[in-house]
Amino acid sequence: MSQAAPVPSVVDHSVHSRYSDPGRHAAALRAIPAEIPDVSAVARNVIVHYRASGRELPTSTDQDIHSRWLSVILDRDAERHPAPLTAAREPVERVQGCCRDHTLLSVGVLRQHGIPARSRIGFASYFSPTWNHDHVIVEMWNGARWLRFDPEVAEPSAALPTPLDIPAGPAAPFRTAAEVWQGHRDGSLDVETFGVDESVPVIRGRWFVRDYVIREVAHRFGDELLLWDNWGAMTGPEDDSADGGAVDVLIDEVAALLVAADAGDLAAERGLLRRYRDDERLRPGAKVLRADPRGPDLIEVML
Repeated sequence: MSQAAPVPSVVDHSVHSRYSDPGRHAAALRAIPAEIPDVSAVARNVIVHYRASGRELPTSTDQDIHSRWLSVILDRDAERHPAPLTAAREPVERVQGCCRDHTLLSVGVLRQHGIPARSRIGFASYFSPTWNHDHVIVEMWNGARWLRFDPEVAEPSAALPTPLDIPAGPAAPFRTAAEVWQGHRDGSLDVETFGVDESVPVIRGRWFVRDYVIREVAHRFGDELLLWDNWGAMTGPEDDSADGGAVDVLIDEVAALLVAADAGDLAAERGLLRRYRDDERLRPGAKVLRADPRGPDLIEVML
């Protein structure tokens, strides 16, 4: 795949992060054709969504969802399937994960081929006509532009006619967390319709979107952590009014830099990277607090 134009980014997305590094499975990733349909099909073949698959998944593998590293995901797959990643796996025997894991595997394949790729965190409107689900998709450099695709979605639909080339922008089927935060701040979006699921009353809304902006910048710069890892200025659903609005100001500034960087402003992206590296409220340190989507516990985890 030709890179005819310079990649507009201040970091090299064609090399692995420590999260996307496949370790001993590098050859298995290189064997996958670096074409979007092939990459997406392998991601769906290896990973099953722990909550949205419609299957009764075994409790014996339910801790798969905490596989923070691509090498661990591939280790777990190899233990169950001593076969190429393209060989069919039964859904109940796949590695349990979510959109972040489908994306991490896809990004890993593309980077293994030297293609710039990164994960984008935001919200998708194409799974429900009345809800915006938190979601992670792939963004890759196709030689001329950043192209977004959703490896979880196998077929086009009326809500998402082009899952292999998703349009970008604040009115697109997938909106970044930064775009949603800005829509909340200017009053154009009701953030109470943005969250995990319409049936879940707490994990949604203002605090949720704000925390996701921090996750978005982390993923942009190669810290592709779990969606239930928590660090820095993330608050969870607790009341954060005691900070005098300082976190809101921080998120306003970060969201503005993210949106400007997406528009091609490399000065904004350089400023964002400096801010990320220097501000402990944004970047994860040596440890994170890991939640469990199946329960209330928070566990301190060393990275």
